[in-house]
Amino acid sequence: MKKNRERFCNREREFVYKFKVGSQCFELRVPLKFPVQENASHLHGRLMLLHNLPCFIEKELKEALSQFIEEESLRDHDREAEAALEAVKSGEVDLHQLASTWAKAYAETTLEHARPEEPSWDEDFADVYHDLIHSPASETLLNLEHNYFVSISELIGERDVELKKLRERQGIEMEKVMQELGKSLTDQDVNTLAAQHFESQQDLENKWSNELKQSTAIQKQEYQEWVIKLHQDLKNPNNSSLSEEIKVQPSQFRESAEANGRVYEEQRKLEESFTIHLGAQLKTMHNLRLLRADMLDFCKHKRSHRSGGKLHRLQTALSLYSTSLCGLVLLVDNRINSYSGIKRDSGSRNGGSDDKTKTADRNYLNILPGEFYITRHSNLSEIHVAFHLCVDDNVKSGNITARDPAIMGLRNILKVCCTHDITTVSIPLLLVHDMSEEMTIPWCLRRAELVFKCVKGFMMEMASWDGGISRTVQFLVPQSISEEMFYQLSNMLPQIFRVSSTLTLTSKH
Repeated sequence: MKKNRERFCNREREFVYKFKVGSQCFELRVPLKFPVQENASHLHGRLMLLHNLPCFIEKELKEALSQFIEEESLRDHDREAEAALEAVKSGEVDLHQLASTWAKAYAETTLEHARPEEPSWDEDFADVYHDLIHSPASETLLNLEHNYFVSISELIGERDVELKKLRERQGIEMEKVMQELGKSLTDQDVNTLAAQHFESQQDLENKWSNELKQSTAIQKQEYQEWVIKLHQDLKNPNNSSLSEEIKVQPSQFRESAEANGRVYEEQRKLEESFTIHLGAQLKTMHNLRLLRADMLDFCKHKRSHRSGGKLHRLQTALSLYSTSLCGLVLLVDNRINSYSGIKRDSGSRNGGSDDKTKTADRNYLNILPGEFYITRHSNLSEIHVAFHLCVDDNVKSGNITARDPAIMGLRNILKVCCTHDITTVSIPLLLVHDMSEEMTIPWCLRRAELVFKCVKGFMMEMASWDGGISRTVQFLVPQSISEEMFYQLSNMLPQIFRVSSTLTLTSKH
């Protein structure tokens, strides 16, 4: 059949059109190759322009050309069909094979005969996990997750010790070389040693990065398989293997401070909570919190699995596959594939690698201030989503406005929260994670006022984005800020948001 089709394709036919101009007769001859690929209207326009044809024949020429192309194309289809039938009759084409090909094509292109789409593994696992975490098996799940966490934490501790020893050894070597500089050694010798040190550090970091990735991949596969099996066992009441619960080993209850032989005293966390109503006609209630805390406290688990940490983990797990997700905003630099600043802290505390990407060939991955990327998490302490908002040194200046990229980035982040069921979001109020000398009391008050007012405006916009859903917005200030400054900001918040208060009415008779 293919040969027959080719036999009637790519044939050239001549289109002939005769017309009169006054008493003179003219004839237009145009060779056309079939099947004609060009639109008839476009071809007609080209003929009029190319041969400078009179305008009074334009309509008639177009009709004649379209009719010629249609008739010749139909003849080709008829000839092709006749040839195909002859091929079937003569046995050149197998009739059964042709029928099965047609049946397959029909089934694949017709919706009622199409096979239903198979649910994805992620969707299946989400449903299974959601069932288990809301069942008596939830404690067993949390114990297993905690065991995995402790295992990875120990690997990270070993990595940090090795890296520290390497740097100390390299420091001693460099110090000896510097003492010989200008005597028996030159600048080239120093540069060579520095390059060797850097390469050694990179090799060690890559080794640990690969080991951590391999360990987490194994844990993930084991965990998913175990969750599916546990879910199947729960459906079978006669299965006795459910009694074999995973227990947290006593040694794992040690605090990390005790393991290192040191005791750390955390600065007292300050917190103020408010309830507000926003909206023009239909008002929506929202919860606001002002906290003095480290942003990464919402990400990291403590080594201890006592009641406080366990409750946090349970609460986060219960809402993991839900319409009430929690997110936070991390301020980062413009390099996606590097770990610096708060990203380096996050990696070292939660199992990420410290790979650095400093080569110029990665610049295409850089992002601009105000842009952000999103990471999703299933095993952090209190959040499911992290918004990595790119900022530059401009946020440290005292003259940013509501149109600053960082502020507009916050607006876009809140819009994503509305469209993706993130009902709790934590924001760095001062648009910095750490205080510095230029951040005076007036600077903090101006910055807080700007962010408060902008976020209030964005929250009022939310009603048009999601129809008005109650949300919790947490404003975080760095741990190093003074209590006096904290309470000044706490007094500012209700003035800007006009916090709801109870009004008592009395009447006199």
